[in-house]
Amino acid sequence: MSTIRDTLEEKLARFKKLEADMSDPEVLADGARMSAAAREHGGLAKVSGKYREFKRLTDEIRGCEEMAEAASDPDERDMAEVEMASLRKQREVLWEELLSLTVGGEDSHRTRCVMEIRAGTGGDEAALFARDLFEMYKHYAETKRWKIEIMDHSATEMGGFKDITLTLEGENVYRDLAYESGGHRVQRVPETETQGRVHTSAATVAVMPEPEDVEIDIKPDDYRVDKFCASGPGGQHVNKTESAIRLTHYETGTVVQCQDEKSQHKNLAKALRVLKARVYEKKREEEEAKQAQTRKGLIGSGDRSQRIRTYNFPQNRLTDHRINLTIYKLDQIIAGDLSAVTEAMIEFDRDQLRGDMID
Repeated sequence: MSTIRDTLEEKLARFKKLEADMSDPEVLADGARMSAAAREHGGLAKVSGKYREFKRLTDEIRGCEEMAEAASDPDERDMAEVEMASLRKQREVLWEELLSLTVGGEDSHRTRCVMEIRAGTGGDEAALFARDLFEMYKHYAETKRWKIEIMDHSATEMGGFKDITLTLEGENVYRDLAYESGGHRVQRVPETETQGRVHTSAATVAVMPEPEDVEIDIKPDDYRVDKFCASGPGGQHVNKTESAIRLTHYETGTVVQCQDEKSQHKNLAKALRVLKARVYEKKREEEEAKQAQTRKGLIGSGDRSQRIRTYNFPQNRLTDHRINLTIYKLDQIIAGDLSAVTEAMIEFDRDQLRGDMID
């Protein structure tokens, strides 16, 4: 079973590797590689710096322990023990900070992620709920000052979304949003309901870290490109040129399409970003399954088929089934104030990981 210390060691090793890469003439000469390395290096800088300090304090504590054991003079032993107690307090504070930075697993430092929202059971009402979830995340991103970009979407005639794919970028973006992966259920009276009956419908959310180009190399020979005409609600053509792009990754069978831009080149670039995120996520899940040590088990797998949350509008209630969290301010949450939910999930995860500190 992998511990948080293992994760921190991996992050520090990766940070050192990136430092070396950024001094490599070959990388320096390649603008794209240098930019990707610098971005990932920046995302790891804070946690790596704190972990280095944590290790330094641990070494000093061990030195004090040895000094106290070897001391024949009681005063010298007392001084070593006082110093050791002070160092332990400093290390405990640092450990709490490291927990906050690493909750979410090895990808918690990511500053970019891909989110997919899909309507589930419930027809038009499910599509409208998918739109509401999108709006909720959009407003939450605005409060966090994250950048958001729509990569692709399929709208319904009533204004809902059959599905929508977006990217988000900013500090702690993946750590905060990773908890959103899974099935979301809504209970409310639909706009189309004339009898006032409460209906239940659903949507699924998937949040994937967006890897840097230096981490995952997908060549043109690795996928098939299909071009087609973009279409809107009801099958109406948005334009008559083949600007829409569909990519099929041969090895994994992953299919991605993008038609939001009028430019075929821009749609291809967007589709490639999403394809890389999906392939990276698939390979990461396979590796975690082999090792049987995924941290997501603490709060549920995040699998899209797993119901993680219920939004009950008549009772103004949100319930997260993974940690038995119930909050009676659904109106504020759906308006974008997700902080109470996110903080509760992070704190739960942090509590589960606290015992991993090694003396």
